[in-house]
Amino acid sequence: MRIAACQTPEILGDVEAALSCAEGFAACGADLLLFPEGFLQGYLVTDEHVRDHALALDSPDFAAILRRLAPLRPTLVLGLLERSGARFHNTAVVVRGGHLLGAYRKTHLVPGESIFTPGHDYPVFDQDGVRFGVNICYDTRFPAAAAAVAAQGAQALLVLSQNMMRRPAAAHWKHRHNAIRAGRARETGMWLISADVTGERGTDRVGWGPTSVLDPSGRLVAQVPLMTTGYVEADI
Repeated sequence: MRIAACQTPEILGDVEAALSCAEGFAACGADLLLFPEGFLQGYLVTDEHVRDHALALDSPDFAAILRRLAPLRPTLVLGLLERSGARFHNTAVVVRGGHLLGAYRKTHLVPGESIFTPGHDYPVFDQDGVRFGVNICYDTRFPAAAAAVAAQGAQALLVLSQNMMRRPAAAHWKHRHNAIRAGRARETGMWLISADVTGERGTDRVGWGPTSVLDPSGRLVAQVPLMTTGYVEADI
């Protein structure tokens, strides 16, 4: 199975633009496409943004999105803001042929994500003989999150990230993300494929990436150059 991880611009509050972006990357020929955290509506964790843009997975609006994605050949793993009754979740959905195969809700939330309710399950998915699971961004700081996926026989861990940070923090972390992820790969023996955003938000925030592939030994196999859009592939 060929997995492609996409390093995208940050798209805020524009589902149409996000879907067009996904359609563009789908032409790469991969079997599975991975997109960043909060990709569909934009990862802006304010009450106003989340309440205005979060979608229920059983809603007509999300059904319309699935119909839009149905013609795309790859399986898609993309981040979104989910509404579930009175609760909100930072979620990754797995979509194939316009059908929702399942969802993972981020289990480890940073303090600024208090509007979200954490998830507690680690679903795995099978495609072309490869089993994969999902972590979202801060989850990778916790070995148990990757271990829960590996314990179910997964060979690949897909990590959706969104590291649009204030400039001092972005500079501090930009070369540390892969080191953290490499630890999870070595501990579990899984491939680790990550997707992130890049670009600037105003004058005070920047997203460097990285979007990368690490092999089960934690070795960096490929990476999209920092501050560029594009994708990186891995054959699992």
